[in-house]
Amino acid sequence: MLFIPLPFVVAILLLVLFVVVARESDQAAVEEAPRNGPFLALILMSAFQSVLGGLRWGYGVDEVIYIAPVGAAIIPPLAYLGVRKLTRKPAPISRPLALHALPAISIALLVVSWRSAIDIFLPMIFIGYAAAILLLMRSGPDALRATSFETAPRVFRALVFTAMALLLSAALDIFVALDFVWTAGKHAVLMITAGNLAALIILSIAGAVASRGRSFPEAADPPPQVETAEDKDTMTALQSLFETKRLYRDPDLNLDRLARKAAIPSRQISMAINRTTAKNVSQYVNEFRVAEACELLRKTARPVTEIMFEVGFQTKSNFNREFRRVTDMSPLQWRERKERPA
Repeated sequence: MLFIPLPFVVAILLLVLFVVVARESDQAAVEEAPRNGPFLALILMSAFQSVLGGLRWGYGVDEVIYIAPVGAAIIPPLAYLGVRKLTRKPAPISRPLALHALPAISIALLVVSWRSAIDIFLPMIFIGYAAAILLLMRSGPDALRATSFETAPRVFRALVFTAMALLLSAALDIFVALDFVWTAGKHAVLMITAGNLAALIILSIAGAVASRGRSFPEAADPPPQVETAEDKDTMTALQSLFETKRLYRDPDLNLDRLARKAAIPSRQISMAINRTTAKNVSQYVNEFRVAEACELLRKTARPVTEIMFEVGFQTKSNFNREFRRVTDMSPLQWRERKERPA
C-alpha cells in the first residue's frame, strides 16, 4: 500500500490555496490592483518546505537537511516583504532584496561550515522578522495605507497571525534543539512534524487573507498641495468631503486615496482622527457609512443588503459588526425600533 506522509497532503492543499489566490490576484490585476508577490511566494515556499519534511520524516531522505534550513530562512523575509507592500513603506527596490537575501545566504554558509550554529541563528531570524512585522503594525489597521477600509481589520488580524506563526516556528526550533540535548531527540519527530505543519498552514492562510487586501494605485492623482498641522482644520476638511461628495461610499477607499482626495498627508489624517476621536481611520469612515445606513433604514423599505452595498460596505459580517459597534443593535433591530410608534 502506498504511504503518503501528512506533509505531502499539506503541500497539495497549499498548492491549491496558491492557485486560488493567484487567480484572485489575476482578477485584481484586471482592476488595476497589483498582486502581492511576496505572499504568493510565501505560500509556494511553505508547500516546498512541507514536501521536504515529508521526504525526510516519511521516506528517510536525509539529504534534505542541506536544503530545508535555507528554505526556512527564506520564509520570514517573504512574510515581511508582503506586509511592507501593504503598508507602502518607501524604500529603494534593490536594497531590501539584497538585505533580505542575507538570512538565506548566512544559513547556507552555516550548513556547510557550522551546522550546530543553525539552531541558534534560524530562530533569531524568525524572531527578528516577527518583531519587524509587529513594529510595522504598531499603529493598528491605520498602518495598512494601501488596503481598503473595508478589509483593513481582517487583513490586520491576518498579519498579526503571520508574526505569531513566525514566533511559533522559532519556539519550535528552540524546543527541538533542547529535546536533542535532554532526550537525544526522543520527541523531535513529533514536534517537527506537527509544529512545522501548523506554522506553515497558519502562515499560508494568513498570507492568503492578507493578499486579498488589495491596493489601488493612485499615481495619476496630483500630490497633496495643502498641508496643515491643525487637527481641527483636518477634521473639518474630512467632514466636508464626506458630507458633500460622500467619499465613504467608495468600497475600495483606503488611507492613501483619502489623503489624495483631501489633499492632506495620510499621516496627518490618521493622527488627527486618532487624537480628536480616539478611533482609527477605518472606524471613523465606517461611522459615516453607518449614519447613512440608519437614514436609509428609517426612510425607506429597501432591503438591508442593498443599503449595505450603497453606503460602501462589501461584506455582511463587517456591516453588522460596525453597525452594532456604533448603534449597539443590529440593522434589523434598529429599523424595527424606529418603525415602532412613540
